Amino acid sequence: MDWLMGKSKGKPNGKKPAPEEKKLYLEPEYTKSRITDFEFKELVMLPREIDLNEWLASNTTTFFHHINLQYSTISEFCTGESCQTMAVCNTQYYWYDERGKKIKCTAPQYVDFVMSSVQKLVTDEDVFPTKYGKEFPNSFESLVKKICKYLFHVLAHIYSSHFKETLALELHGHLNTLYTHFILFIREFNLVDPKETTIMDDLTEVLCSSSGSSSNGSGNGSSNNAGAQNHVKER
Repeated sequence: MDWLMGKSKGKPNGKKPAPEEKKLYLEPEYTKSRITDFEFKELVMLPREIDLNEWLASNTTTFFHHINLQYSTISEFCTGESCQTMAVCNTQYYWYDERGKKIKCTAPQYVDFVMSSVQKLVTDEDVFPTKYGKEFPNSFESLVKKICKYLFHVLAHIYSSHFKETLALELHGHLNTLYTHFILFIREFNLVDPKETTIMDDLTEVLCSSSGSSSNGSGNGSSNNAGAQNHVKER
């Protein structure tokens, strides 16, 4: 669980900003692709008589499996050579080990750290209890927030670095649907700081504008204007 305790930091690297590349995933012909027109705003809301922690546990586990599966479809293209850093647009993410030491790693290494660690957590009865009468730990919500933050990084990396491959596999409809569902869920329960998701606000605004995002629980969402990224950030 120590891997979840690391903090992210962002700072300029002092280099001249690179020209911003055209974002293929924002093209209207691709953003309109979905596998369902279901109203996700209704789907993410806590049902009556359902315990909040039970709802968070169930959805977090499901998102973990779906995001892991989505990444697996392009994993052969995400290599140490093609993705030498865990980058999303102009932001570079670092992993933190159990001692809190920052580790610069390739994207596939980072994703492996995320998936392995989350897998360990969601199968731990002391953290994600499945047996009747078993209590959730006091730190459960904070752990869910950390998990969702890292899962967001994986989704954002797929869009940023592997959308062409996703298109070639004709899986962009699945990716858009998963992203929309996930974003509305984390907003409904304020699970990820809006500053963390700002990097994908342009996509969020397009995909979630017709899915009830304007009335989400956090009220922050895509109203935060990301603007142009003027330098590479480290997190």
